[in-house]
Amino acid sequence: MPTLTTTVVSSIASTSATSGGIMTSDGGSAITVRGVCWGTATSPTISNSKTTDGTGVGTFASNITGLTENTTYYVRAYATNSNGTGYGNEITFITLTGISAISFNPNLTYGTMTDNDGNVYKTITIGTQTWMAENLKTTKYRNGDAISSLSGSWAIDNYCWYNNDAATYKATYGALYSWYAVADSRNIAPAGWHVPNDAEWTTLISSVGGQGVGVAGGKLKETGTSHWYSPNFAANNSSGFTALPGGYRDLYGRFYDIGKYGNWWSLTENYSVVNSTSAMYRSTIYYSSSVDWGAYEKSFGLSVRCLKD
Repeated sequence: MPTLTTTVVSSIASTSATSGGIMTSDGGSAITVRGVCWGTATSPTISNSKTTDGTGVGTFASNITGLTENTTYYVRAYATNSNGTGYGNEITFITLTGISAISFNPNLTYGTMTDNDGNVYKTITIGTQTWMAENLKTTKYRNGDAISSLSGSWAIDNYCWYNNDAATYKATYGALYSWYAVADSRNIAPAGWHVPNDAEWTTLISSVGGQGVGVAGGKLKETGTSHWYSPNFAANNSSGFTALPGGYRDLYGRFYDIGKYGNWWSLTENYSVVNSTSAMYRSTIYYSSSVDWGAYEKSFGLSVRCLKD
């Protein structure tokens, strides 16, 4: 029978998730159907809920839908040939409560990348650059060291989840990082990727309309109001960047503006101040189609998007 492995479950939301499989052998007979199957009991089979994702060997992706929020599921990849059905390894995941799946642009082709924790993200090429299309959520540096995490006052190289609630916010909005974690020499980005500097952010904004034109924000923002406050003005996500409003954390440990603002660090310190304690950021806003920019104190917690080297 066929042999295969199950792809790690990612993009977990309240009613959906993403998985798939990697075919290692067709068993000497053509694969007639493949996909993933899942259920609330261990060892799901094709008698349970399943997807159908083509034929043949190779890697395939599967969109798991129709799930119940805050529920434990078990998923396995499967493939069928004339000798029977083979199953991949079983993966367990728990759906979120009350947050819908990220809405990517269905008309664009996305890639994937994996962070230092093993989280898998969609990526998108925009102009001459390839960006993450989701907010970073790693808890480790590239060398495997843990990024420190405190629920009280910020410390150097720190991260957290919005409201210190990973179960609700991690999968969709990612983590909030201090600039010290972003700029650490151990590297918060996985191999082959880096946190962009201010000039690289400018390249992105220029490719979707320019900083001061008032259209770039709309081309970058995720569409709809599942995650953004209404009206999410002019959002069309034509770039595929899928900007998400993760809010921010101030240096006193207070959280603000999830659903209203997406704020992302650059590696560039505030170039208007000598020995600055602040660094440059870019942001998108629910009531505007512009992209904002400026400098936040380095101890603030903002979202991060990585850029391919």
